[in-house]
Amino acid sequence: MGGPEACLGFLVLLLIVWFSGTHGDAHSLSYNFTIDPQPRPGQLWCEVQGHVDREVFLSYDCGHAKIIFTSPLGEKVKTTKSWETQIETLRDIRDLLYDFTLEKPRVTDPLTLQARMTCRCEDDRHISGSWQFGLNGQMSLHFDSENGHWRVDHPGGRWMKEKWENDRAVTDFLMRVSMLDCRAWLQDFMVLWEKMLKTSASPTTGPPRFQPRATAIKPKAWILPVVLTSFIITGFLG
Repeated sequence: MGGPEACLGFLVLLLIVWFSGTHGDAHSLSYNFTIDPQPRPGQLWCEVQGHVDREVFLSYDCGHAKIIFTSPLGEKVKTTKSWETQIETLRDIRDLLYDFTLEKPRVTDPLTLQARMTCRCEDDRHISGSWQFGLNGQMSLHFDSENGHWRVDHPGGRWMKEKWENDRAVTDFLMRVSMLDCRAWLQDFMVLWEKMLKTSASPTTGPPRFQPRATAIKPKAWILPVVLTSFIITGFLG
């Protein structure tokens, strides 16, 4: 049954399937909050940036409820049924973070609070969610929404962990928003994006400016391993 050449051909075929299979189908949605209860003149006390696959699609002045959509996707997002609910949730997050800044032990210190909520749908459809919190630009506390665990990444996050770790209402809120709400929003955004690709990609207009990450490994990323492996196998079987 088949000689070395047949075995070599079969192994190379397996390698091609392995390396050229669809990868990178993971997508992510994140909202980055900055809360400054004592802003300098001309600065906002509450700002939010929305990212899909690390591309900014909106900038939100959450103190004055002013939204600037920075991509065609953002313009489409505001037409979804869940958009108003999403804005309400972002306001709830804003209020939670603002109240938290007022509870800082040394209230005389300059304080800017950052928070980043992220949900990610992996290529195997597994959903993960997380939060990061920081003070004055230093991210110092991580919350894993899947298991409810808090992790201090910098000493500045220790008092935040002590404040929130035993607050069941806060923990449940963070888990729900990043694992359930965020997941539904991301799915809506991806549906919109696929529709935009179908309707906007033409020889004259081209695709929308916002583009998700590549959904497959480019040929140059897998050809070299396959060729090298072929030479190695040939050396053993030759």
